[in-house]
Amino acid sequence: MSKIMPLEQAVRENLSDGDTVAFEGFTHLIPHAAGHEAIRQGFKDLTLIRMTPDIVYDQMIGMGMAKKVIFSYAGNPGVGLLRRMRDAIENQYPRAIETVEHSHAAMANAYAAGAAGLPCAVFRGYKGADLPKVNPDIKSITCPYTGEELATVPAHNPDVAFIHAQKANEKGDVLIEGIVGVQKEVALAAKKVVVTVEEIVPDFAGMHPNLTVLPHWTVTAIAKVKGGAHPSYTHGYYARDNAAYLAWNEISADRELFAKWMDENVLNATPEVFAERVKGL
Repeated sequence: MSKIMPLEQAVRENLSDGDTVAFEGFTHLIPHAAGHEAIRQGFKDLTLIRMTPDIVYDQMIGMGMAKKVIFSYAGNPGVGLLRRMRDAIENQYPRAIETVEHSHAAMANAYAAGAAGLPCAVFRGYKGADLPKVNPDIKSITCPYTGEELATVPAHNPDVAFIHAQKANEKGDVLIEGIVGVQKEVALAAKKVVVTVEEIVPDFAGMHPNLTVLPHWTVTAIAKVKGGAHPSYTHGYYARDNAAYLAWNEISADRELFAKWMDENVLNATPEVFAERVKGL
Protein backbone atom coordinates (compact mmCIF):
# COMPACT_ATOMS: atom_id res chain seq x y z
CA MET A 1 0.00 0.00 0.00
CA SER A 2 1.48 3.34 -1.05
CA LYS A 3 2.52 5.82 1.62
CA ILE A 4 2.24 8.67 -0.90
CA MET A 5 -0.87 10.84 -0.53
CA PRO A 6 -2.04 14.49 -0.65
CA LEU A 7 -0.85 16.66 2.23
CA GLU A 8 -4.41 17.32 3.41
CA GLN A 9 -4.97 13.58 3.83
CA ALA A 10 -1.58 12.96 5.45
CA VAL A 11 -2.25 15.59 8.12
CA ARG A 12 -5.90 14.65 8.67
CA GLU A 13 -5.17 10.94 9.11
CA ASN A 14 -2.16 11.30 11.42
CA LEU A 15 -2.62 14.38 13.64
CA SER A 16 -5.26 14.73 16.37
CA ASP A 17 -6.29 17.33 18.92
CA GLY A 18 -4.18 17.10 22.07
CA ASP A 19 -1.22 15.41 20.35
CA THR A 20 2.41 16.05 21.13
CA VAL A 21 3.88 16.97 17.75
CA ALA A 22 7.27 18.01 16.37
CA PHE A 23 7.74 19.99 13.16
CA GLU A 24 11.50 19.69 12.78
CA GLY A 25 14.14 21.01 10.43
CA PHE A 26 17.33 22.85 11.25
CA THR A 27 18.15 26.03 9.28
CA HIS A 28 16.65 24.51 6.14
CA LEU A 29 13.97 21.90 5.45
CA ILE A 30 11.58 23.49 7.96
CA PRO A 31 8.14 21.97 7.19
CA HIS A 32 6.13 25.18 6.76
CA ALA A 33 3.59 23.71 4.34
CA ALA A 34 2.76 20.91 6.78
CA GLY A 35 2.37 23.42 9.59
CA HIS A 36 0.05 25.52 7.43
CA GLU A 37 -2.10 22.47 6.65
CA ALA A 38 -2.39 21.73 10.36
CA ILE A 39 -3.52 25.32 10.89
CA ARG A 40 -6.13 25.04 8.13
CA GLN A 41 -7.53 21.89 9.73
CA GLY A 42 -7.89 23.71 13.05
CA PHE A 43 -6.20 21.33 15.48
CA LYS A 44 -6.28 22.36 19.14
CA ASP A 45 -4.47 21.75 22.43
CA LEU A 46 -1.23 20.63 20.83
CA THR A 47 2.06 20.26 22.67
CA LEU A 48 4.61 21.59 20.20
CA ILE A 49 8.23 20.39 20.35
CA ARG A 50 10.97 22.03 18.33
CA MET A 51 14.66 22.76 18.84
CA THR A 52 14.36 26.24 17.37
CA PRO A 53 10.78 27.51 17.23
CA ASP A 54 10.65 30.12 14.50
CA ILE A 55 7.89 31.74 12.48
CA VAL A 56 5.91 28.57 11.69
CA TYR A 57 5.46 27.98 15.43
CA ASP A 58 4.73 31.68 15.91
CA GLN A 59 1.89 31.23 13.43
CA MET A 60 0.55 28.10 15.12
CA ILE A 61 0.70 29.69 18.56
CA GLY A 62 -0.93 32.87 17.24
CA MET A 63 -3.81 30.78 15.89
CA GLY A 64 -4.43 29.31 19.34
CA MET A 65 -3.36 25.76 18.46
CA ALA A 66 -0.79 25.24 21.22
CA LYS A 67 -1.27 24.59 24.91
CA LYS A 68 2.42 23.89 25.56
CA VAL A 69 5.74 24.49 23.80
CA ILE A 70 8.91 22.50 24.56
CA PHE A 71 11.86 24.24 22.96
CA SER A 72 15.39 25.60 23.11
CA TYR A 73 16.04 28.86 21.22
CA ALA A 74 12.83 30.67 20.21
CA GLY A 75 13.03 33.59 17.79
CA ASN A 76 12.68 34.92 14.26
CA PRO A 77 16.15 33.85 13.04
CA GLY A 78 18.34 36.79 12.13
CA VAL A 79 15.56 39.26 12.95
CA GLY A 80 14.34 39.16 16.55
CA LEU A 81 11.35 38.08 18.60
CA LEU A 82 8.53 35.65 18.05
CA ARG A 83 5.86 38.23 18.79
CA ARG A 84 2.82 35.93 18.71
CA MET A 85 4.55 33.55 21.13
CA ARG A 86 5.44 36.45 23.39
CA ASP A 87 1.85 37.76 23.30
CA ALA A 88 0.60 34.32 24.37
CA ILE A 89 3.10 34.12 27.24
CA GLU A 90 2.72 37.67 28.50
CA ASN A 91 -0.93 38.40 27.75
CA GLN A 92 -2.50 34.94 27.34
CA TYR A 93 -3.56 35.95 23.81
CA PRO A 94 -5.18 34.19 22.07
CA ARG A 95 -4.74 31.72 24.93
CA ALA A 96 -2.25 30.99 27.69
CA ILE A 97 0.53 28.54 26.88
CA GLU A 98 2.92 26.57 29.04
CA THR A 99 6.59 26.78 28.09
CA VAL A 100 9.38 24.31 28.85
CA GLU A 101 12.80 25.66 27.89
CA HIS A 102 15.92 23.59 27.27
CA SER A 103 19.35 24.01 25.70
CA HIS A 104 19.97 22.83 22.14
CA ALA A 105 22.07 19.98 23.54
CA ALA A 106 19.26 18.82 25.81
CA MET A 107 16.71 18.86 22.97
CA ALA A 108 18.95 16.89 20.62
CA ASN A 109 19.80 14.36 23.31
CA ALA A 110 16.11 14.00 24.26
CA TYR A 111 15.27 13.12 20.64
CA ALA A 112 18.18 10.66 20.51
CA ALA A 113 16.98 9.03 23.72
CA GLY A 114 13.47 8.73 22.34
CA ALA A 115 14.83 7.20 19.14
CA ALA A 116 16.77 4.66 21.21
CA GLY A 117 13.74 3.71 23.30
CA LEU A 118 15.24 5.13 26.48
CA PRO A 119 13.22 6.98 29.17
CA CYS A 120 15.67 9.85 29.49
CA ALA A 121 18.80 11.41 28.05
CA VAL A 122 22.03 11.59 30.04
CA PHE A 123 24.66 14.11 28.96
CA ARG A 124 27.16 16.70 30.08
CA GLY A 125 25.36 20.00 30.31
CA TYR A 126 23.70 22.74 32.38
CA LYS A 127 26.71 23.11 34.70
CA GLY A 128 26.58 26.66 36.03
CA ALA A 129 23.34 27.37 34.16
CA ASP A 130 20.12 28.75 35.66
CA LEU A 131 17.63 26.83 33.50
CA PRO A 132 17.34 23.99 36.06
CA LYS A 133 15.94 26.57 38.50
CA VAL A 134 12.91 27.17 36.25
CA ASN A 135 12.60 23.80 34.51
CA PRO A 136 11.91 20.93 36.93
CA ASP A 137 12.38 18.41 34.10
CA ILE A 138 16.14 19.05 34.27
CA LYS A 139 17.65 16.74 36.86
CA SER A 140 21.06 15.27 37.58
CA ILE A 141 22.52 11.87 38.34
CA THR A 142 25.90 10.65 39.47
CA CYS A 143 27.75 8.45 36.99
CA PRO A 144 28.20 5.03 38.65
CA TYR A 145 31.57 4.60 36.93
CA THR A 146 33.31 7.96 37.31
CA GLY A 147 31.34 9.76 40.03
CA GLU A 148 30.77 12.68 37.63
CA GLU A 149 27.52 14.62 37.96
CA LEU A 150 25.58 14.49 34.69
CA ALA A 151 22.41 16.18 33.46
CA THR A 152 19.25 14.29 32.55
CA VAL A 153 16.05 15.27 30.72
CA PRO A 154 13.01 13.17 29.71
CA ALA A 155 13.12 11.56 26.28
CA HIS A 156 11.05 13.09 23.48
CA ASN A 157 8.48 10.70 21.99
CA PRO A 158 6.10 12.77 19.86
CA ASP A 159 2.80 11.33 18.73
CA VAL A 160 3.59 12.72 15.28
CA ALA A 161 6.70 14.12 13.62
CA PHE A 162 6.60 16.30 10.50
CA ILE A 163 9.73 16.88 8.43
CA HIS A 164 10.58 18.14 4.94
CA ALA A 165 13.12 16.52 2.61
CA GLN A 166 14.42 16.73 -0.93
CA LYS A 167 13.24 13.42 -2.35
CA ALA A 168 11.31 10.27 -1.69
CA ASN A 169 11.23 7.25 -3.93
CA GLU A 170 8.12 5.32 -4.85
CA LYS A 171 8.90 2.72 -2.19
CA GLY A 172 8.79 5.40 0.51
CA ASP A 173 12.48 5.85 1.33
CA VAL A 174 13.42 9.46 2.10
CA LEU A 175 16.58 11.22 0.95
CA ILE A 176 17.97 14.26 2.77
CA GLU A 177 20.94 16.34 1.62
CA GLY A 178 22.70 19.20 3.38
CA ILE A 179 22.26 19.87 7.08
CA VAL A 180 20.39 16.93 8.56
CA GLY A 181 19.71 18.32 12.04
CA VAL A 182 17.59 16.00 14.16
CA GLN A 183 15.22 14.75 11.46
CA LYS A 184 16.40 11.14 11.74
CA GLU A 185 16.16 11.11 15.52
CA VAL A 186 12.73 12.75 15.69
CA ALA A 187 11.37 10.33 13.10
CA LEU A 188 12.66 7.30 15.00
CA ALA A 189 11.37 8.73 18.31
CA ALA A 190 7.85 9.48 17.03
CA LYS A 191 4.88 7.14 16.80
CA LYS A 192 3.95 8.45 13.32
CA VAL A 193 6.03 10.30 10.72
CA VAL A 194 4.74 12.54 7.92
CA VAL A 195 7.26 13.73 5.34
CA THR A 196 6.77 16.43 2.70
CA VAL A 197 9.19 16.33 -0.22
CA GLU A 198 10.13 18.45 -3.21
CA GLU A 199 9.83 15.52 -5.60
CA ILE A 200 9.08 11.82 -5.81
CA VAL A 201 11.32 9.72 -8.04
CA PRO A 202 11.14 6.04 -9.10
CA ASP A 203 14.33 5.16 -7.22
CA PHE A 204 17.63 6.60 -5.99
CA ALA A 205 19.77 4.97 -8.67
CA GLY A 206 23.20 6.57 -8.96
CA MET A 207 23.00 8.35 -5.60
CA HIS A 208 25.08 7.55 -2.54
CA PRO A 209 23.14 5.16 -0.28
CA ASN A 210 24.01 7.16 2.84
CA LEU A 211 21.74 9.95 1.59
CA THR A 212 18.75 7.72 2.38
CA VAL A 213 18.35 9.06 5.90
CA LEU A 214 14.95 7.46 6.52
CA PRO A 215 14.08 4.04 5.07
CA HIS A 216 10.46 3.44 4.15
CA TRP A 217 9.67 1.47 7.31
CA THR A 218 10.21 4.59 9.46
CA VAL A 219 7.69 6.69 7.50
CA THR A 220 3.89 6.77 7.83
CA ALA A 221 2.95 9.13 5.00
CA ILE A 222 4.65 11.14 2.24
CA ALA A 223 3.25 14.16 0.41
CA LYS A 224 4.82 15.92 -2.54
CA VAL A 225 4.79 19.67 -1.84
CA LYS A 226 7.12 21.73 -4.02
CA GLY A 227 8.47 24.61 -1.97
CA GLY A 228 7.22 22.94 1.19
CA ALA A 229 9.98 24.45 3.34
CA HIS A 230 9.51 28.06 2.15
CA PRO A 231 10.46 30.60 3.49
CA SER A 232 13.30 28.47 4.86
CA TYR A 233 15.47 26.89 2.20
CA THR A 234 15.89 23.43 0.75
CA HIS A 235 19.50 22.61 -0.09
CA GLY A 236 19.90 22.13 -3.83
CA TYR A 237 16.44 23.50 -4.68
CA TYR A 238 15.92 27.10 -3.48
CA ALA A 239 17.42 29.71 -1.18
CA ARG A 240 16.14 31.14 2.07
CA ASP A 241 13.58 33.92 1.57
CA ASN A 242 15.13 36.50 3.88
CA ALA A 243 12.52 39.12 2.95
CA ALA A 244 9.76 36.91 4.35
CA TYR A 245 11.48 36.67 7.72
CA LEU A 246 12.01 40.43 7.83
CA ALA A 247 8.37 41.06 6.89
CA TRP A 248 7.18 38.70 9.62
CA ASN A 249 8.60 41.00 12.28
CA GLU A 250 6.05 43.67 11.35
CA ILE A 251 3.18 41.31 10.53
CA SER A 252 3.41 39.45 13.83
CA ALA A 253 3.67 42.63 15.92
CA ASP A 254 0.01 43.57 15.29
CA ARG A 255 -2.86 41.21 16.11
CA GLU A 256 -5.12 42.46 13.32
CA LEU A 257 -2.35 42.44 10.71
CA PHE A 258 -1.41 38.93 11.78
CA ALA A 259 -5.01 37.70 11.44
CA LYS A 260 -5.32 39.28 7.99
CA TRP A 261 -2.04 37.74 6.80
CA MET A 262 -3.02 34.30 8.08
CA ASP A 263 -6.40 34.53 6.40
CA GLU A 264 -4.89 35.46 3.05
CA ASN A 265 -1.75 33.30 3.08
CA VAL A 266 -2.66 30.21 5.09
CA LEU A 267 -6.36 29.68 5.79
CA ASN A 268 -7.36 30.34 2.19
CA ALA A 269 -4.22 28.97 0.52
CA THR A 270 -4.20 25.29 -0.43
CA PRO A 271 -0.96 23.35 -1.01
CA GLU A 272 -1.52 23.97 -4.73
CA VAL A 273 -1.69 27.73 -4.14
CA PHE A 274 1.40 27.45 -1.95
CA ALA A 275 3.25 25.67 -4.75
CA GLU A 276 2.13 28.27 -7.29
CA ARG A 277 3.40 31.08 -5.08
CA VAL A 278 6.87 29.57 -4.74
CA LYS A 279 7.25 27.98 -8.19
CA GLY A 280 9.86 30.57 -9.16
CA LEU A 281 12.20 29.46 -6.38
